[in-house]
Amino acid sequence: MSFAREASRAVRSTLVLWVIGAIIYPFAMIAIGQIVFPFQANGSLLKNSTGQVVGSALIGQPFSSDRYFNSRPSSTSYSTADPKKDDGGVLKTGVSGASNLAPSNPALMERIKGKDDPDPSKKVEGDFTRLKTAGVQPTGDLVYTSGSSLDPHITPEAAIAQIARVAKARGVKPNQLETLIAQNTDGRFLGIFGEPGVNVLKLNLALDKIKA
Repeated sequence: MSFAREASRAVRSTLVLWVIGAIIYPFAMIAIGQIVFPFQANGSLLKNSTGQVVGSALIGQPFSSDRYFNSRPSSTSYSTADPKKDDGGVLKTGVSGASNLAPSNPALMERIKGKDDPDPSKKVEGDFTRLKTAGVQPTGDLVYTSGSSLDPHITPEAAIAQIARVAKARGVKPNQLETLIAQNTDGRFLGIFGEPGVNVLKLNLALDKIKA
């Protein structure tokens, strides 16, 4: 068998494999994703009542108003910081990640417990105090950030702890909110792995549909 024939066979094989691996397979996966899992394949995007995309079910958002269920704290402000005004430096190392602060770190304690100072401008209200003032019993996920700082979920206990505050702010019955929490609680993966979690964005979108 001549060298030219072997080289020709090798080139043809390479071209066939390239067409299969670089064109046919990727487009087949895109087609299957769009047909079988269109919601997940397009980023799990959520829309409000007017049809406007407001976020993804996979990425958390900051909620701090008493009219909404609050998300857990984020060391990156859920990547909403302005690169031109990033005083806290949350975007210097990327758009996600934990603070890596030890429980004994003064910065972490200041954020959670706050800081007293004779100068009112230097006084810092901690998350624990803020939640207590709002009538919310603090839970672990309402005062500590997640590993990615983009976690879209809080625990059912954290959501239930906020019912009284949200019900008062919106003038709705607490049992209505309990129903919404149950409807927007994701169970364990395959019924075994992880813990149940409440998707905050989904819950707040459903909340906006309730009339006082």
